[in-house]
Amino acid sequence: MSRVGVGIVGAGVISEQYLRNLCAFPDVEVLFVADLDAGRAAGRATAFGIPTSGSVEQLLADDRVEIVVNLTVPVAHVDVGVAALEAGKHVWIEKPFAIDRAGAERLLATATASDRRLAGAPDTWLGPGLQAARRLIDEGAIGRPTAASAVFQSAGPEPWHPNPDFYYQPGGGPLLDMAPYYLTALVQLVGPISRVSALASSARSERVIGSGPRQGERVPVETPTHYVALLEFAAGLVAQAVFSFDGHGHGNSRELVVSGSVGHLELPDPNEFDGASTLRVPGREAVVHSLSPAGFSRGVGVLELARAVRGGVPERAGAALVGHVLDAVFAIAESAETRAVVEVTSTVERAAPLPVGWDPFVRTV
Repeated sequence: MSRVGVGIVGAGVISEQYLRNLCAFPDVEVLFVADLDAGRAAGRATAFGIPTSGSVEQLLADDRVEIVVNLTVPVAHVDVGVAALEAGKHVWIEKPFAIDRAGAERLLATATASDRRLAGAPDTWLGPGLQAARRLIDEGAIGRPTAASAVFQSAGPEPWHPNPDFYYQPGGGPLLDMAPYYLTALVQLVGPISRVSALASSARSERVIGSGPRQGERVPVETPTHYVALLEFAAGLVAQAVFSFDGHGHGNSRELVVSGSVGHLELPDPNEFDGASTLRVPGREAVVHSLSPAGFSRGVGVLELARAVRGGVPERAGAALVGHVLDAVFAIAESAETRAVVEVTSTVERAAPLPVGWDPFVRTV
């Protein structure tokens, strides 16, 4: 079988991580980089030895490209994703999948009508850190899962990001930017979310860019920057969650814990691929568990999608999972606005864990 041809749409900051990894995976071949800024697309292509760059339209017309990796800004995710699906491409979308329910429904409907695969970020849960945690929970290490806690609190992206405007526009904020990492991990560990209740606030009306050529420029805040949520899962357990850009300084507070009937598991950062889990059971010494790091990073989900396409099997980070997590995200936003409990009407089955020894650097197709 031939390698799977990949095209990148969006040559911004995150594209460097994707390109560095995808260009190292032998099962895929990055053939095209597209961007509204032709010079930026050409620069990325040259830096990574990619043969072609140009416009989105040119990429979609290229028959060599089987999977389009959509790394555009959030407000463009749906339009670019729909165009790619209608052009007969499979699509991987960076999070957030869409910035509203109508956009998400349009994407899902187009994927069904086009008979193309639609998958998306985050893919960090495919890394050794959370895969090891999944096995521990499945093996009964903490007993029956009963509760969970998820916390992300930072000063926001403006201290390091040279163009952080979109983080503070509708479709940005910590809920759409960071909650998918934590909620996807929890859904994969303990199952789907059934209903939520939430509150939200904003500490500041503007932010100051801290680096790059726009350093010192002020950015208006047009979306909530602090969310507190209660989550109920279909399995019966409940969780508390905080997603916030209202911290100070350069420190972050990141926590993901699942408690059970006999112990609890302190999980690695769900925004990373590696990391260890600490198992604590009363009366026993704490035990640290991890799988060996395997060089996983941004793009592993694209690779898993490519292997699924070649193998004719379902992809793990598919539309059902991404759609359910986004449904929960929108429910949190709706609850924060209406001050009411909101049902999460979608559901999803947990994806099977990756096989032990799954290696992104081994040729399989």
